[in-house]
Amino acid sequence: MQAGERLPLAYLLLQAGRSFDAVLREELESLGWPRLSPAQSLVFAFLDPGGTPPAELARRLGTTRQAQQDLVAGLVRLGLLEAVDDPARRRGRLVRLTTRGRDLSRDASVVLAGLERDLGNDAVELRRLLGDVAVAGRSRRDDATA
Repeated sequence: MQAGERLPLAYLLLQAGRSFDAVLREELESLGWPRLSPAQSLVFAFLDPGGTPPAELARRLGTTRQAQQDLVAGLVRLGLLEAVDDPARRRGRLVRLTTRGRDLSRDASVVLAGLERDLGNDAVELRRLLGDVAVAGRSRRDDATA
């Protein structure tokens, strides 16, 4: 990189997300939670409160059903997730948090709130800017599919 060159915004956003996730996973581990991979921690961000169908979870994660199944299976073995029958769909399944998974999510929320607090007053502006980025991205996708 040449002097005066700026890093692409997409790179900075990706690095910021990875940094938050790394701190989150380290702090959770220091609280006694099992070591999670970045892919495993991402699963928690895409679960609905009542559970999420596996195909929808794979779509949200941007992975194949097989990759999603592998991630979920690992989190089931850790006692953080469970796969249950979907009462709304015959033969359907839902992936949802166990009691232990909800406890981990509560601890994660505390850690993430602390990271946001560390940003001080900049957190409000950053939140606004990231909202604008999300809207712009949706708008471009909508224009591309119209």
